[in-house]
Amino acid sequence: MLQIESKLPAQGVTIFSVMSAMAQRLNALNLSQGFPDFAAPPALLDALAKAAQDGFNQYAPGDGLLNLREQLAKTFLQRDQLQLDPVTEITITPGATIGIFSAIQALVHAGDEVIVFDPSYDSYAPSIKLAGGLPVHIHLQAPNFQVDWNTVKAAINSKTRMIIVNTPHNPTGAIWSKQDWLQLIELIRDTNIAVLSDEVYEHLIYDGQRHYSALSFPELRERSFVVGSFGKTFHVTGWKTGYCIAAPALMAVFRQVYQFTNFCGVTPVQMALANFMVAHPEHIAELPHFYQAKRDLFNAGIQHSRFQFTASPGTYFQNLDYSAIRPDLDDSAMCQYLAEQHGIVAIPVSVFYQKPPEDLRLIRFCFAKKDETLHRAGEILSRV
Repeated sequence: MLQIESKLPAQGVTIFSVMSAMAQRLNALNLSQGFPDFAAPPALLDALAKAAQDGFNQYAPGDGLLNLREQLAKTFLQRDQLQLDPVTEITITPGATIGIFSAIQALVHAGDEVIVFDPSYDSYAPSIKLAGGLPVHIHLQAPNFQVDWNTVKAAINSKTRMIIVNTPHNPTGAIWSKQDWLQLIELIRDTNIAVLSDEVYEHLIYDGQRHYSALSFPELRERSFVVGSFGKTFHVTGWKTGYCIAAPALMAVFRQVYQFTNFCGVTPVQMALANFMVAHPEHIAELPHFYQAKRDLFNAGIQHSRFQFTASPGTYFQNLDYSAIRPDLDDSAMCQYLAEQHGIVAIPVSVFYQKPPEDLRLIRFCFAKKDETLHRAGEILSRV
């Protein structure tokens, strides 16, 4: 018999698959997994059809179509006054997760430590472990989920190879301020520590606040990977198209790994995105207003409920505190209760922790939904 030893023995099916399957089984309203239930821009769909009809159906260059990389560089120039070289500093990837994975595999060796801020996206720790590294989990400080910089300073040692940042933050919506970045710079200035900045919700930031990219800081330009998502930005998560940006030396080692995890992204999708970005520059500019309106609609629908919340500063997720309703239930049990008894599905925030706080009573809802979906969600949650 073949002897099988898993490299990730504790890793089961993701919570997103579990909760989406539960929603389907119970015919419940699914606000768990982070994807829109509304259509993509019609002009973008037309651009995809045209790209396929025009013959863009064979392999793209491994680093991505140059015209899409050029449009991405233009976006960073306009927003951050940052000059990027599309040829040596930008790689288009089939989704952000594979960009995160490739960046970790490129730099993390056996025995290296990587600092991860919990709650954290569930791909970080497994990717570190597969590289032979050790995830060092540091809790963000509730209720605003800020970084405790004294704890970070104490965790840094000669084995620390990378720090993973996520801003705007999934699952809490928290965003890093300029002061946060300056604190990080001060701690790693004289070290060999790299930064992996997950910025997939970079355009989904509200109430007039600003997104600061790792690339915005000259001190971090030579030591940072930045990963982003076209799927999040253009309402097409199923197109699985993202990017990684890094200085040429870092990008070179990234591409050494990436070329063997996935040869290239989907060609007609890349062409469609590039052409849409040229024709509709207003799309990105309007995103904060578009999603803030959905956040506010969702929150208005539950303002008279027994749930407690602070409006999410970013992403398209809103966390609700249910401690005034069923404090006897942990968040996984609460999500099951809501699904089975009230017909609505959320994600327990505890799954984003290595070791969640015992008193955690938060559940995450996605508000990237049609207005009628959000109205219905408000009606359901107001009855809980």
